[in-house]
Amino acid sequence: MSLVIAIDGPSGVGKSSTSKELARRLNLAYLDTGAMYRAVAVAFRDSGLASNDAAGIAGLVAHSKIAISTDPNRPRVSIDGRDITKSIRDPEISAIVSTVAVVPKARELLTTKMREIIAAHGRRIVVEGRDITTVVAPDAELRLLLTADPKVRIGRRAGQLRGVDAETISDSIIRRDRDDSTVSNFTVAADGVVTIDSTHLSLDEVVEAILELLPDE
Repeated sequence: MSLVIAIDGPSGVGKSSTSKELARRLNLAYLDTGAMYRAVAVAFRDSGLASNDAAGIAGLVAHSKIAISTDPNRPRVSIDGRDITKSIRDPEISAIVSTVAVVPKARELLTTKMREIIAAHGRRIVVEGRDITTVVAPDAELRLLLTADPKVRIGRRAGQLRGVDAETISDSIIRRDRDDSTVSNFTVAADGVVTIDSTHLSLDEVVEAILELLPDE
């Protein structure tokens, strides 16, 4: 039976940790759509394209082969056969990923790829990102918006990125949210989307709250 769990939310809110744990507990596949945008950002960095070359960026999406693992225990991302699992998390990539993410045609092409992955797993998957509940999988069986106080989100990201200065971390969250909000809504829940504020909740508490919302199979 189909069970797609769509999770939206801003940077640093805990989407990835929550989604991976849900996938493990429910034996579902897991898709990090943000990693797909980051993969294109790596290609963009290496291409020499100008940041305002929307057609060129869309062309990167159209002609690059993005492969992403859907195993929550074995995250792997490659583009054109090159493993970029670690490099997509570099602060340099975080700083430019919005350049890719705000290009409408790039979003359209990546959305098609995401839907293909969802279908390939028999619609039994946890999908997380920015506009999953409204654009990528609006027909998901469970649609969620994770939120948290900005200071908490910055603190969580700082715990993940040891050695990265506070200004860079803050920029990667606040600026990215501002830039990405021009093309997707991930701050206000659409109709039928359940909001969970994780500010004062542990990972286990967030996961348990979501499990209680699962439809009966």
